[in-house]
Amino acid sequence: MAEILFLLLRTLVVFSCALSICNCLQDAALDNNGNFFTVSSFRYPESEVRPYDTRYIRVDLPPWFSSLNVAIESDVDITAKSISKISKSLLPVICFRDGSPPLPDASTNALQGLELGRFFNGSFERAQDSEIAQQCYPMQKNITLRLTNEQISPGAWYVGLFNGIGATRTQGKMIVRSSAFSFSANISVEGCKTATMWGPFCNQTIYPLSCSRFDNQTASVISCADSFPSSCLTGAETKTYALDVDGIAEQLVIMASNVKVDSNESYLMCYARFEAFASETLHDYAADIHKVPLIVNKPKAGRWYIVISLSGRENRFAQGTNSSSRVCFSINVKVLGCPVGKAGPNCGQQIYILQAVMRRGWLTPFQSYYFPVNDASLSGSSTNFPLEPIVSNFSSIPELDTSTWTYFLMNIPQGGSGGHIHFRLLSDSTIQYEVYLRFGGLPTIDDRDYYYVNRTSASRSMFFSLYNSSKEMVDFYILYAREGTWSFGLRQLIDSNTPAASRGSPTLVSLSLERCPRGCSSYGQCRYAFDANGLTSYSFCSCDRTHGGFDCSIEIVSHQEHIVQSIALIASNAAALLPAYWALRQREYPEWVLFTSSGISSALYHACDVGTWCVLSYNVLQFMDFWLSFMAVVGTFVYLSTAGEAVKRTIHTVVAILTALLALTQATRASNIIIVLAIGSLGLLIGFLVEFVTKYRSYCGSAGFSLNMLDRPRAVKEWFSNLIKTLKKRFRWGFVAAGLVAFTMAAISFKVETSSSYWMWHRCVCIIWHFTIYTSSFFFLCSKIAIVNHENLAHNGADNYELTRQDSLSRN
Repeated sequence: MAEILFLLLRTLVVFSCALSICNCLQDAALDNNGNFFTVSSFRYPESEVRPYDTRYIRVDLPPWFSSLNVAIESDVDITAKSISKISKSLLPVICFRDGSPPLPDASTNALQGLELGRFFNGSFERAQDSEIAQQCYPMQKNITLRLTNEQISPGAWYVGLFNGIGATRTQGKMIVRSSAFSFSANISVEGCKTATMWGPFCNQTIYPLSCSRFDNQTASVISCADSFPSSCLTGAETKTYALDVDGIAEQLVIMASNVKVDSNESYLMCYARFEAFASETLHDYAADIHKVPLIVNKPKAGRWYIVISLSGRENRFAQGTNSSSRVCFSINVKVLGCPVGKAGPNCGQQIYILQAVMRRGWLTPFQSYYFPVNDASLSGSSTNFPLEPIVSNFSSIPELDTSTWTYFLMNIPQGGSGGHIHFRLLSDSTIQYEVYLRFGGLPTIDDRDYYYVNRTSASRSMFFSLYNSSKEMVDFYILYAREGTWSFGLRQLIDSNTPAASRGSPTLVSLSLERCPRGCSSYGQCRYAFDANGLTSYSFCSCDRTHGGFDCSIEIVSHQEHIVQSIALIASNAAALLPAYWALRQREYPEWVLFTSSGISSALYHACDVGTWCVLSYNVLQFMDFWLSFMAVVGTFVYLSTAGEAVKRTIHTVVAILTALLALTQATRASNIIIVLAIGSLGLLIGFLVEFVTKYRSYCGSAGFSLNMLDRPRAVKEWFSNLIKTLKKRFRWGFVAAGLVAFTMAAISFKVETSSSYWMWHRCVCIIWHFTIYTSSFFFLCSKIAIVNHENLAHNGADNYELTRQDSLSRN
């Protein structure tokens, strides 16, 4: 009995412990999930990306976000083996960019650096931000991303979906037969509930810094310190601080004071990172502040994260730091700045805030010029301002005599990241300035986002587009510049001892925010669209038939080639004269009108398509061309039948409706030639069936037809023999064979002529399609032998409606 009670008691204890452990795990899970909350969640329903089209998705990440989750599903079926066989102009691509929309085909260099052969599986959960930002990948059926605040920064983050990339993406096209793809997306942003908790899992404490500001006429200093006089770290412990840098600053200095160590092998490492969580592996700056302060020159405006650890991983392995070492310290941070209007060393350089002036007569948003605040109201209609009156004086410091900086600050408002910054320097003499740009902070020679020194030394970024720059002019664009404050630094290279009269003519500065670079180079139209949210607009160029590229500056077809191809396209429609002449000679006036109208409408359509002359709107001309072409093909088949006029009128009415629907809905698709051929064959078959049924009834009612079962096989054999003889007498089979060959060539050219090879195909055999399609109709018309009905010769003068007369033999 005692043993039974002991077993029961032990079972009860084990069960209680297991239940307690489960409750603890459940509470821990609830606590962990309780650190998060959903900042935003979007479901993008299934939508289609047409050939050569683009879709952008913008995600706004608040400063307190912890992770971004993206799940995209599509119907794209690309394998690692098939990707090498797909042209870039037809390849579905997905791109990512921080701050502004991605643009993979901005330059040839961008295309060469694109890793189209790389696939990613599952998630980027452990990837660094450098592996994701400004990268493009082939579209896949399923894409899952989880990006944390260790990998990307707060602000706008863009996903771009491209159905084909390259110069031909913006080229105007008459024929678009590439396939579209559809996608749907789920995007959610998670944030930390507590302001003092951050990190990828919202489990790292952020300690505030107490700051005080001191300003005078020579400097501006913000001093910050930990709220606790002294902090101690042991082993692998870390301490994280957050510091907000407001406006433009010259230096960020992080130092440790009152350091107390219990081992000579201790190292007090400091890691600093801008707008992202810092760690030993992911940081912008690092230093052992036990020895020297960590100094960040020209820090960006925004939130900086500072992580203090007892020892860096490298030092720990190299020096053998004892994990039980203990370090106590006080953290001190200083943000050094200059008075308003001053910048640079000793605050001796000039800095100007630029004010946006909206362009007159422009309805497109975010079209503006930028001027210094004091000159903005006096600019009038001018689009530039002189530089020499506001340039910084040469420094009295010897080592700075040959490099004087003048800074300008411009702000791109929220929603304006779909525009482009256009910067120009103009002078009648050699320009003595270098240009440096940086987002969020003042640029330097070594720390800048974009720069221009001369024509051979400039940024190679895909978003930096340099145009007709020379010794007397600097002209470049920053494509899809991100929202926020941009800093321009002009570095003057004239010796201070140079006389003013020898420094050249005045220099003019032009700075603007434009929707399309160079107005699409006068070879296209500037259009704008909205992202998937409908909140941010972006602009793009729609080029003409001979140009492409993001700014329509790439000549795909030369002017001479364009003239030759235009003449060939228009003149090749003269092939319609062949069937029209035959119909007129046979007095088949309806067919004559049909073929003549088809040739004329096709010539007018191609004249409009190549940019020569548009007698009607483009859509009307396209409809007339394809509809009459379809009608000409089907009308040829109906002409070959021998059905009565009532049947032919019925067939023509039905065919007119069907071909009109084909011409209105995706007229250029390759399957239309098969559909038209099927409709024409069906019309021909119906005509023969009607004739067969009529003659079969009369034959059944005649005295020569016996119902005796023994005579049936002989009658069928005789009927079949008569049918073969009738077909031989009905057509000239040499013309039929020639017509089939010509029609096959037309169908092949219609299939080969894709949107990507349209001009290439026409450059060699631009006359094939029009010549073969009309020549095939001519051969088919000539193949028919007219049947003379002697019983109705007396009624030849009757006023009957005839779409096709069959008396060619009598006139031959």
